Amino acid sequence: MTRVAAIDCGTNSIRLLVADADPGTGELTDLDRRMTIVRLGQGVDRTGRLAPEALERTFAACREYAQVVKDHGVERLRFVATSASRDAENRDDFVRGVLDILGVEPEVITGDQEAEFSFTGATKELTGRADLDRPFLVVDIGGGSTEFVVGDDRVRAARSVDIGCVRMTERHLVADGVVVDPPTEERIAAMRADIEAALDLAQESVPLGEARTLVGLAGSVTTVSAIAQELPVYDSVAIHHSRVSRERVREITDRLLRSTHAERAAIPAMHPGRVDVIAAGALVLLSLMERTGAEEVVVSEHDILDGIAFKVAEDIEHEQRKIDG
Repeated sequence: MTRVAAIDCGTNSIRLLVADADPGTGELTDLDRRMTIVRLGQGVDRTGRLAPEALERTFAACREYAQVVKDHGVERLRFVATSASRDAENRDDFVRGVLDILGVEPEVITGDQEAEFSFTGATKELTGRADLDRPFLVVDIGGGSTEFVVGDDRVRAARSVDIGCVRMTERHLVADGVVVDPPTEERIAAMRADIEAALDLAQESVPLGEARTLVGLAGSVTTVSAIAQELPVYDSVAIHHSRVSRERVREITDRLLRSTHAERAAIPAMHPGRVDVIAAGALVLLSLMERTGAEEVVVSEHDILDGIAFKVAEDIEHEQRKIDG
């Protein structure tokens, strides 16, 4: 077993996984898995730059994670940064800060790379399941972008489009710097049109309709599952591999779009950092399910973090083979 760590820094959150990995079997044993809402992508869609306060929130989380990595005696760490840092003019400030704190340079990966990591992490445990038909369509609804990946044992086609929950919220549900609660029908319609246009783009390169099983990843999807199950607290065990019907997703999305900040915040399993952006994320999921005709979504707690960790372990094993060779 190889002790590895993976950090995924997205538009809304930064997450850490420390695990013992067996590259031969593809098994990961979690030692520490945590998430911090930092909203790194605050205002990026409008300004094209990472805000100073957003950078400081992210660096504070990195300092916490650096201590966790040290305490666990991690052999190798890989830090992957996604949508917000791809889009920002001042991303060099972000890179330098992470390097100073963690000693590794963040890899600002492409949407296609992000999709491949997500697919690997989400489907590694599902490939032997007789109750799930293939190919899989993995959808990873992030803060700034959403990745669509179709594949069986490996990726066949992937596309990243800019319809993440933070981006959609800032673009359509904010007026004068304040989230409109609840949004008007006109705002919802404009957001829906934006999402549908992005789905058109995704469908140009990813055969969305050919998938037989929809697998949903990331906080918007897992929160929808928690709401569907009426969980008193967020419970990753109950959420992992749960199934939510399209009708239930529609009910929850309608409820979220028509609720106030206080009403959303009062939902027991709701993370405070998702209160303002969950309605947009749920609408992305619902729009995809309606587009593809998916009757349900299989929810996975394993995602890009797991894919990154698998790749780190494989790289270490390959290097060792060369040395032994």
